[in-house]
Amino acid sequence: MDKILVTATEYEKARDFFNGVPDFQCLPVPADEAGLSHAIRNENAKYVIVGVEKYSSELYDALPRGGVIARFGVGHDGIDKAKASAKGIFCTNTPGTLDDAVAECAIALMLDAARHIANCANAVRNGQWGTWKGMQLGGNTLAIIGGGHIGRKVAKIASAGLGMKVLCYDVVPVDCPFFDECYADFADAVRQADVVSLHLPVLPTTIGFINQERLSCMKTGAILVNTARGAVVDEAALYDALANGKLSCAALDVFQNEPYTPVTPGKDLRTLPNVLMTAHIASSTQEACLAMAASAVENIRSIRNGEPQNASLLNKVLLKQRV
Repeated sequence: MDKILVTATEYEKARDFFNGVPDFQCLPVPADEAGLSHAIRNENAKYVIVGVEKYSSELYDALPRGGVIARFGVGHDGIDKAKASAKGIFCTNTPGTLDDAVAECAIALMLDAARHIANCANAVRNGQWGTWKGMQLGGNTLAIIGGGHIGRKVAKIASAGLGMKVLCYDVVPVDCPFFDECYADFADAVRQADVVSLHLPVLPTTIGFINQERLSCMKTGAILVNTARGAVVDEAALYDALANGKLSCAALDVFQNEPYTPVTPGKDLRTLPNVLMTAHIASSTQEACLAMAASAVENIRSIRNGEPQNASLLNKVLLKQRV
């Protein structure tokens, strides 16, 4: 029976499913590149399912030609697609499996930031009782930065469910009935927004996208929410904007370094009272984890059977090659 090596964190997210796959033996393995590469060689495996870790070298030498790196999730900036393609290794992800989970988490972070829920709960737990005046989201304005599938789902909840006015910034036109207005200029999209929610992929053009200049375009007192990728935010510039009162709050689920450590000495976001931080949990629901696991395994199965799924194949150049 063919083996699929699953990095330990992802294995635990869908243990029962992986244990029950009928046509593969799924085994938990270390996520670090050296440990994963050693396991591939030791188990003579050609299929792996990985999370958000970055893989830069040894993994592509360990896997045989025709092998598969299946991303458990959507973002794939941790995988070197060019290097994998050069080695004849397929790369896949699981589009559509986590959209609802991430959209709900983005809304939850907005509500928490607007109503100070976590801070108030911690105060009560510590015996403190006081007034926490927050902001209603209904009737206020949300700017969605990146009008993809998740951004559109957030817009639907915010508009139809909360009664927010929803604006969108994207470099391409976006057709969504829940966007009141769409802009190709970032400053126009955020100037009047009470909440700004990030839904950008990591690309050369989006690394550090939320920088000092773009933060200065935002409305004073706005809330910033990030459930996309940590790399799209200049964390030092964000620290300054929060410390000087430009932003009232940031609610962050993703960071440049994970687990979080400050990128810039002396600018530790954990020291600021107006920052809500969670541990990259936006996609971590029972439903989404099961869907991601099933999709990742099916991607591997389709490649093994000679029928790669175009929607999930990240390096489609291999479709034209004999591997």
